Amino acid sequence: VARSDDNLFSRFAERFPTETATVLLETPTGQRYSYADALAASGRLASYFSKLGLQVGDRVTIQVSKSPEALWLYLACLRAGLVYQPLNDAYGQEEMAYFIGNAEPSLIVCDPANQAIIAGLPKKRDCPVRTLGTNADGSLIEASRSCTPEFETTARNHDDLAVLLYSSGTTGKPKGAMLTHGNLIANTETLISAWRFTPDDRLLHALPIFHAHGLFVAAGCALMGGARMVFLPRFDVDTVIGQLPRCTVMMGVP
Repeated sequence: VARSDDNLFSRFAERFPTETATVLLETPTGQRYSYADALAASGRLASYFSKLGLQVGDRVTIQVSKSPEALWLYLACLRAGLVYQPLNDAYGQEEMAYFIGNAEPSLIVCDPANQAIIAGLPKKRDCPVRTLGTNADGSLIEASRSCTPEFETTARNHDDLAVLLYSSGTTGKPKGAMLTHGNLIANTETLISAWRFTPDDRLLHALPIFHAHGLFVAAGCALMGGARMVFLPRFDVDTVIGQLPRCTVMMGVP
């Protein structure tokens, strides 16, 4: 029997600060988003998915640039029991055609500039396309504004699929790794324990969120640890050097 606390989002929410006005995410330009903002925004998006008729277990293909709203979109998919499929925003038309054909999503979310291209790709099922830009714009955000932020997180089992994450394709076509709620919960809880993540930590987040390191490790640890993130749209040396003294944790690659 599925239990609500087997949903990865439920594990995040259990450890959110009691005072939900606590800042979760801030940008280098000074914008701040609280845990309450994350709950409300992800609730509206999850409500919109329900309004669209998406069913638990449906796959959602995401190809958007990094932004706070892109993170809320991930949380919304978890809350609604959907399978999140993130893709590199640098992929072109041919690559996207392969991923969409292979994953068979029930919804695609892309950058507004790519809507016509994505909408024109062949699909194996009726699949609406919605857009999300980097300035809290796009048809997805507009459509969700009128939806209720109150959403009861969908109960998920430990073995239920949460994310479909594609490999880089170094030995052939990229393959979709099927990651369950249990996989991601175990991974995040282990890292938090090993690294002693606490609500007092502030993570300098300069990684992309279309793959494991930036989404599951960096953002995942901050969310489950009830911590705070300085959320950069991309890695920039000067910005990182300027922000680093304010932070207690930074993750990156050589």
